Amino acid sequence: METILIKVVQLVLSLSILVIIHECGHFFLAKIFKVRVEKFYLFFNPWFSLFKFKPKGSDTEYGVGWLPLGGYVKISGMIDESMDKEAMAQPPKPWEFRIKPAWQRLLIMVGGVLMNFILAFFIYAMMVYAWGEEYLPIQNVKMGYTYNELTLKAGFQNGDIPLTADGVSLERLDSKTLLKLVDAKEVTVLRDGEVVTIQLPADFNKIVFEESSNFEVRYPFVIQDVSGRSPAQAAGLEAGDSIVGANGDRTMSVYEVQKVLAENKAKEITLEVYRGAQSLSIAITPNESGKIGVAMKSPYKIYETVRVKYNFFTALPAGIKIGIKTIESYLGQFKYIFSKDGAKSLGGFGAIGNLFPPIWYWPDFWSTTAFLSIILGVMNLLPIPALDGGHVMFLLYEVVSGRKPNDKFMEYAQMAGMIFLLLLLLYANGNDIFRFLGK
Repeated sequence: METILIKVVQLVLSLSILVIIHECGHFFLAKIFKVRVEKFYLFFNPWFSLFKFKPKGSDTEYGVGWLPLGGYVKISGMIDESMDKEAMAQPPKPWEFRIKPAWQRLLIMVGGVLMNFILAFFIYAMMVYAWGEEYLPIQNVKMGYTYNELTLKAGFQNGDIPLTADGVSLERLDSKTLLKLVDAKEVTVLRDGEVVTIQLPADFNKIVFEESSNFEVRYPFVIQDVSGRSPAQAAGLEAGDSIVGANGDRTMSVYEVQKVLAENKAKEITLEVYRGAQSLSIAITPNESGKIGVAMKSPYKIYETVRVKYNFFTALPAGIKIGIKTIESYLGQFKYIFSKDGAKSLGGFGAIGNLFPPIWYWPDFWSTTAFLSIILGVMNLLPIPALDGGHVMFLLYEVVSGRKPNDKFMEYAQMAGMIFLLLLLLYANGNDIFRFLGK
């Protein structure tokens, strides 16, 4: 329960930051072009608000809504989610969005997306400035990688270390490297000390959407911490112990140990444990969830990593570079969403929440927030009415054709876009529920 609460708090804090920064992009550009902003809200407020205030002499009401599905700024003279038809029926006023030149309206609409990208670049820059950039070279993962069943059918074997994809050397197993592997026709791997070439099937890029984990670092089960009143504490396991076997089988990796534990819920098993130079056999009974109550060392604490340090001036271009690579990587994956298998991979708030670690660790929090900021920016550029990209699409049409879509068409388009987004939200969160239930 505590783990879930930590993830929920991180999710709410992260989304609050992203929404406020996004809406500030629209807000500040509207102010620059002397367009009145009537409301600035974190979260939506149908029927009532949790908090609101309007500074003396200000045209803008600031508030916090009760429905945590985003946020909004209500711009005068603009057809948006408020669907304020009465205001649009009145004669245009000098401070309204609708009478401003198309290029000014276009900048106001892209302001939110621009701020999301700038925020991501800034976070990445400050992260490498504060903590440096640490990565795990592929060749340093001595136990290789674990592959799911579908990936194994494509020719990989557990323990394989990827070396090249279509002749391009692979340095680290990050999202960009995964895309190279997914799109490759031929890869080479190091298998039992020998270089092996794998000819991948033509539909390999679809396989990654069958399951969420296709390439996972293979590393030993080394205990970092033991929870109080847990099966591990009762059995006498200690921090630093390495679990290398279970029920007589030698299980060399975290995933193999976890599989044995999951298959023996509430059943006594015998673990083979290394404690320094000592070899122990320990009887233990996993709980009803197949857990024993331990925190494991991450592969970054087991294998040798590479850390690059930056000063303030070199951190800024490094942050931008990381941000651009992340955008390219996300766009590379995004094209698969429109496939049948890609649609199954869509997730809602549960999937987003699971991006955060089960403990509060600032580097992971900020890294995930930067990634979500990029996702929010890209998604908002989609040409769907009710999103910024929909408004941009109609504004570009106006710039090219010299004609503005009529208000009635814009109202219907806005309504259709809102219905589509609501259905998409229900579908994505439905996927989360089905995955949770194991369907």
